[in-house]
Amino acid sequence: MTKGGMESVEVFTAEGKGRGLKAQKEFLPGDVIFAEPAYAAVVFDSLTHVICHTCFKRQERLHRCGQCKFAHYCDRTCQRAAWLNHKNECSAIKRHGKAPIENIRLAARILWKMEREGSGLSEGCLVAIDDLQNHVDSFGEEEKKELRADVESFLEFWPPHCQQFGMQFISHIFGVISCNGFTLSDQRGLQAVGVGIFPNLCQANHDCWPNCTVIFNNGKIELRALSKISAGDELTVSYVDFLNLSEERRKQLKRQYYFDCTCEHCKKQLKDDLMLAVKAGESKPSADAVKEVIQLSKDTLEKINKARVEGHYHEVVKLCRDCLKKQEPVLGDTNIYLLRILSIASEVLSYLQMFEEAADYAKRMVDGYLKIYHPNNAQLGMAVMRAGVTHWHAGLIEAGHGLICKAYAILLITHGPSHPITKDLEVMRVQTEMELRMFQQNEFMYYKMREAALKNQKIQVMPEPSNENAPSLFHKKE
Repeated sequence: MTKGGMESVEVFTAEGKGRGLKAQKEFLPGDVIFAEPAYAAVVFDSLTHVICHTCFKRQERLHRCGQCKFAHYCDRTCQRAAWLNHKNECSAIKRHGKAPIENIRLAARILWKMEREGSGLSEGCLVAIDDLQNHVDSFGEEEKKELRADVESFLEFWPPHCQQFGMQFISHIFGVISCNGFTLSDQRGLQAVGVGIFPNLCQANHDCWPNCTVIFNNGKIELRALSKISAGDELTVSYVDFLNLSEERRKQLKRQYYFDCTCEHCKKQLKDDLMLAVKAGESKPSADAVKEVIQLSKDTLEKINKARVEGHYHEVVKLCRDCLKKQEPVLGDTNIYLLRILSIASEVLSYLQMFEEAADYAKRMVDGYLKIYHPNNAQLGMAVMRAGVTHWHAGLIEAGHGLICKAYAILLITHGPSHPITKDLEVMRVQTEMELRMFQQNEFMYYKMREAALKNQKIQVMPEPSNENAPSLFHKKE
C-alpha cells in the first residue's frame, strides 16, 4: 500500500501494536525515508506574534494579516502560501472577536480541510484522518473534562455556514490531536513553536532504541534512518527521551500514549545499570548513602527549577556545585542524577561566561551520555555540540574542535546537511579547524591573538538557559 512520495514504506499490522510502518527497501544511516508536509498545523498561543504561521520560522519582524490581525507571516510569499488554510480561519476569528486556543484552531483547520477535500485519503497520505487513533476511550476524568470544554469552545468558534460535523466526530478529532499532535520546532530545532498533524508519521510505532528519528526541516517533517534498515524491517521512532530509567519511560508512555512499552530495552531494562551506577572500588557506598544522595539530587533539581524560572542563575550554580560535592563520592559517572546536574551546571555557567568550569562539567556530561545514548541520537548530537562550543569559548581549542567534529558527524545523520543547525555547525567546524592549525603552529601567538580578539569583540553570549527540555516528538500535556 503506497501513495504519492511514500513508495518506500507500507502500512502493516504490527503484532500487539496495531498499525505500523515498514520499509520497502534498504536504508542507510542518514537516509531520508520520507518527507511529509503537515495535514494541518498551528503556532502555539504564546508565540503567535513571533513565529511565521506558514513556515514556522522565528523572525524579528513579521507581517500581520490585515483582516483578522492575528496571523503573522515572514513576508507576502508566506502570506500567499497560507491563504488556502487561513481564509476560513480569518473570517471565523473576525466573527468570533478573537482567536481561540491552539487546540481549537488546529481542529478547525483539520475540519476545514476535510470540508474542502473530503474525508478520504488525501494526496500522499497512507491513512485517512478518520482512521487515526484517538484513544478517547482511555481518557481519565480530567482529560474527558478538558475534551468536553474543547468541544464546547470549538462549537462556539465554528461558523454556522460551514459544514456541520457531529459531536462524536469532533471529539475524535480532538482525540487525534491529543495523541498524534507532532511538535514543530523553530528553524534551528531548539524550541517547540507549534503543533501539527502528520498522518503518515502517526503510523510509526515507538521503540526506546529506534531505527529512525524525526526532524522538522524546511516546513516538512523528515523520517530519517539512524541505522541500517533492511527491506521488511519495521520503522520505529522514540516518543520519549531515552535518558530515563525503563520503568520511568514505561510510566510516561502509558500516561501520555496509553500503551505498555514492550521494546527490548524496557523488557530487559538495558542501560538501567549505567543510569543507576554508583562509585565502584574498595570504598563502595552503602545502600543508605546512595538513597540519601538520590533524594538530595531530586530535592536539588526542584530548587534549581524554581531558581531558573526566577532567573537566579548564580543561585543555580551554587545549588549545582553543592549537589555535585555530595554526588561525586557516591554516584557513578553515568548516573542520571549526576548527569542532570552536570548538564544544568554546564549550560548555566556557559551563559554566565564562566567557560572553563562549564567545559569541565560539559566534558563529564558528554562522556556519560556517550555510554548511554544510541550513537546517532539527536539529543546526544546537540549536547556534544554545546560541549564543543563551551570548550571553544574556554580557549580549549583541541577538545573544542574534536567535540564539534563529533557533533557534526551525528547531526549529518539525525538532521541532514541542509538543516540550519548542521549548517551552523559546519561553519564552526571550519573556524575551529583553522584556529587549531594556528594553535599547533604557535601556541603562544594563538593565545595572544585570541586575547586581542576578545578585548575587541565580546564573546557572543550563550542563549539564556531554558527551563524547557528539548522539544519532544509528540505534543502532549504532562
